[in-house]
Amino acid sequence: MERAHLDEDIVTTKAPPPVRRRRLAGAGVVIRRRLLVAVPVLAATSMGMFALGAASPIDPAQQYAGAAAFTTTEENLAQLRANWGVDDPLPVQYARWVGNLLRGDLGWSTSRHEPVTSVLAARAGWTLLLVGVALALVLVASALLGTLAAYRRGGWFDRALRATAYAVQSMPVFWIGLAAIALFALTLGWLPAGGLTDLTATGTDPADVARHLVLPVTVLAISQAPWFVLFVRDAVAESLRDDHVLAARARGLPGRTVLFGHALRTALLPFLTLVGTHLPELVGGAVLVETVFSLPGLGAVTVQAALGADFPLLAATTLATTVVVLAANLATDLGYAAADPRVRLDD
Repeated sequence: MERAHLDEDIVTTKAPPPVRRRRLAGAGVVIRRRLLVAVPVLAATSMGMFALGAASPIDPAQQYAGAAAFTTTEENLAQLRANWGVDDPLPVQYARWVGNLLRGDLGWSTSRHEPVTSVLAARAGWTLLLVGVALALVLVASALLGTLAAYRRGGWFDRALRATAYAVQSMPVFWIGLAAIALFALTLGWLPAGGLTDLTATGTDPADVARHLVLPVTVLAISQAPWFVLFVRDAVAESLRDDHVLAARARGLPGRTVLFGHALRTALLPFLTLVGTHLPELVGGAVLVETVFSLPGLGAVTVQAALGADFPLLAATTLATTVVVLAANLATDLGYAAADPRVRLDD
């Protein structure tokens, strides 16, 4: 009898509670719904890329030949077009591209003269590193600065922070990058002006890479910080007037505990949504930052692909960016639901 009760207790302990099971089931429903939405979004994105490529006046064969296009024969250019199938009807080109995509073949980069998969494999990691570190810096700095400004709203720090945020928000990211290079690299000589390593480097040293990424990461973070700082400032200022925060003050809790443990914690819930919706702009800013600082990421090759009419590479980078944005939005929804148990995932 005691053995049976013991086994029953063990089973009861190991079994997940009903609430947890419902939330896991709700998360599965959200993932399935997002996947169903992602398929038409990716299809529409790829179709749009094909339509833009067909409307482009640039001849990919002449662009690939470069200066040799002026001396080569029309037969050679026609052979290049036939090899790439660029003269085929647009639906035929799209169906062939989708078929190759499903087999893992993204095509040949005419601007890089290598497979598109090799270009993405060699450069995607650096772009993810730049965006990831910049996003982490933005989140930490905006949470701290916005909370302090809300706590002392109307004071000199609040006014100075808002004025700075509005000023930075009106500056193009490439202008901030050029100004940072002029000041910290050319005038003061503190940091390198671009690249991922020194010209004399024979390998990829982590310390050297970190030193070269200081300016790009900081520039990207500064360019995206105003949205987050102002949002946190307004959200925390509103949260400070909530009943549970006022009750925490009435209980005599320290000001730091009330500010960061109650007001900021409540304001961070909608802050998660802002991260997901703002990610496309962060990725777009990374493209410009990589171009300004000559970083070997996807941003530089995307610009090169656009200028060189390299459609396979341009389509692959655009599709990869779309996938990252969709995945980030899904992660944002799941993170919001995990942070707030009141949110129903299966609605």
